[in-house]
Amino acid sequence: MKVGIILGSSSDKDVMRNAGRVLDEFGIAWSAHIISAHRAPELLREQITKMEADGVGCFIAGAGLAAHLPGVIASLTTIPVVGVPLKAALDGMDSLLSIVQMPKGIPVATVGINNSSNAALLAVQFLYSSDNDLQNRMRQYRLEMKEKFTKDNKEGVKL
Repeated sequence: MKVGIILGSSSDKDVMRNAGRVLDEFGIAWSAHIISAHRAPELLREQITKMEADGVGCFIAGAGLAAHLPGVIASLTTIPVVGVPLKAALDGMDSLLSIVQMPKGIPVATVGINNSSNAALLAVQFLYSSDNDLQNRMRQYRLEMKEKFTKDNKEGVKL
């Protein structure tokens, strides 16, 4: 199983890098590409087709401003797409609304502004429906997260 990460611009690398880190933590292969839905639509179509043939099981797309990239990808494939609205104009609210308001029939899962880590975790959940080992690793990840919160609270919270 693989994940394809698509960025609309090289300026998105800092935010989207976290998606790769999370996927690495789960041992999921991924590749990242910078392709603008507006400036290179033919290249985007070609890359999506190539990645589908290569076994990509989920796409993560980060986009700011008009934020069409996740929706355009979703229009080109039936593989799940997770959109990451990026903070650009209007503190990212324009991106969030552009991604979350997809027309009926072309869904894009959407996470919080600049939250590519959650996009990767959602991709893991999409992929693990057919992989028991990955399911167990996600359960372990959640258990470790819960244990950290439990430990922090046992030690007391100092404000």
